[in-house]
Formats: sequence, C-alpha cells, structure tokens
Amino acid sequence: MKKKLIQLSAVLFVSLLMTSCYSYTTVVGDGSQGNQQISKWNHYLIGGLAPIDVSDPAILAGGVQDYTVKTEMSFVNGLVSALTGGIYAPTTTTIYK
Repeated sequence: MKKKLIQLSAVLFVSLLMTSCYSYTTVVGDGSQGNQQISKWNHYLIGGLAPIDVSDPAILAGGVQDYTVKTEMSFVNGLVSALTGGIYAPTTTTIYK
C-alpha cells in the first residue's frame, strides 16, 4: 500500500512539473512596428468556459493597422486559477504596436 502511494505521489509530482502556460500569437497587418505594448487581463469562469470580461485587441491597439496580439496564461494567471480551483481562470492579452 505504501509503495503504491509513493508511486502515485511521484506520478502526480511529475505531471505538475510537465504542465506549461499556453499562449498564442496573432499578427494583424504587418505586425508590430514599434516597441510599445499594452496588456490587459481577460476574466473567465469555470476553467475558461464562461467569459466575463474579454478584451478587444482592436480597441487596445487604438486604431493602429499593424500590431501583434499575444494571449497567454502567464504564471500569475495560472497561480490565481489554481488558488480558486479553476473557478476563476484569467488570461492576459498583450498588444505590441
């Protein structure tokens, strides 16, 4: 029994180490032309299934035609999600213009 508990604990520990923060990038027009960036958190419930407040990249870009959008679950976002048991699951959208 003790050996199985140790094996299960080792599997859970390794699976936690293998998780990563996801991100995806979208290029609009010719992409980022400068070094200015704007970030905003997006708010979701139930592991991201129910959006509460999601940012609009076009509004964050402020009318610029060429920009890059990166949406990710950062370490801090993941930590907040883990602390709430996945009930609240934020992500971060960053605009590079």
